[in-house]
Amino acid sequence: EMESKVSEGGLNVTLTIRLLMHGKEVGSIIGKKGETVKKMREESGARINISEGNCPERIVTITGPTDAIFKAFAMIAYKFEEDITNSMSNSTATSKPPVTLRLVVPASQCGSLIGKGGSKIKEIRESTGAQVQVAGDMLPNSTERAVTISGTPDAIIQCVKQICVVMLESPPKGATIPYRPKPASTPVIFAGGQAYTIQGQYAIPHPDQLTKLHQLAMQQTPFTPLGQTTPAFPGRSLGSVAGKQRSSVALPLPALTLFPCICPGLDASPPASTHELTIPNDLIGCIIGRQGTKINEIRQMSGAQIKIANATEGSSERQITITGTPANISLAQYLINAR
Repeated sequence: EMESKVSEGGLNVTLTIRLLMHGKEVGSIIGKKGETVKKMREESGARINISEGNCPERIVTITGPTDAIFKAFAMIAYKFEEDITNSMSNSTATSKPPVTLRLVVPASQCGSLIGKGGSKIKEIRESTGAQVQVAGDMLPNSTERAVTISGTPDAIIQCVKQICVVMLESPPKGATIPYRPKPASTPVIFAGGQAYTIQGQYAIPHPDQLTKLHQLAMQQTPFTPLGQTTPAFPGRSLGSVAGKQRSSVALPLPALTLFPCICPGLDASPPASTHELTIPNDLIGCIIGRQGTKINEIRQMSGAQIKIANATEGSSERQITITGTPANISLAQYLINAR
C-alpha cells in the first residue's frame, strides 16, 4: 500500500526532517519580523521550528504530512535561489552557484540512503540531477550525520522526496542522540557541580543537559577532597550507601552502583585522570551495545576515553578503564550506570 502511495507522490505520513543552517540562512528564512517563515508555515501547512541560541549554526525542524514537507522545502529552496540571484547582481561572478541544503539524518538510516555499494545514492543523484553527499563522520556529540544536497530548486525538491521515501521505508534503529549546535566557541567549565560558559570577563551558569547529567553523576559518586582516597566500600555497607544515594538522585539508579576509589576535586581546568571499574560479565553486553554502538555513544557524550579489557579466563568480571577530566569520568560512570 505504501508503494502505491509513493508512486502517486501523495505519501500522507507525518514525518520530521531536520535541516542544519548557518545564521545568515536562518535570517533569510525568518524574514523581516518573521514574515517569511509565517508565510511558509501558512502556505505549506508544515510546522517549521527554528532552534534557539546565538549559535553559528541552527537547526530548522520541519514536521507534517509529506506533501506539506515538500511544499515547505520548495519554498526554502526557492528562497535560497532568490538570495543567490540577489547576491550575484552585486558581484562579477558569471556562473550561478547551486542551492545547497544540509539535512541532519540519524546515522542508523544513512546506510539505507547510501544503499548497497552506494547504489541507492547513485540512483537518487541520477534520477534527480541533484548532488547528494553523506558525511562520513557523525556530527559532534550526536548519532546523526549531515546529508548535503545541492542543485537547482527543482532537483532538490525531487531529491528530498526520494530521501523521505527511504526514511519512511527504513525507520531509525535504536535511540538517536540529536545533534545540537554549540554556541560560538564559548568553552564550558565545570566547577562545584555546575557548568559555566565564559562570556567576556564573566562565567555565566550554563543551563545545559550536561550540567544536569554532571550533577547527577556528582551526587551518585561520593567525591572526596583532593589527595584523599576512600577505599572501596565493603560489600555489607553497600546496601545502606546505595539507599542513601538513591534518595538524592532524581533518577532511579540501577542495582549496580559503582563507587570511585579516588577522585580529584574539581578544578577550572581539571587534569586528566584515570579511573577503573569492574563490571560483571553478564552486564557488559548492554554497555557495549550492538557492534559497540552504546559504548561509542557513552564515549561521545562524556568526552572520556573508555577501554574495556578482554575477558580473562575464570573471571566473572571485566575491567573498564575511564580516562579524562573528573567531569568526563563522572559523566561516563553515570551513563554506564544508566545502561
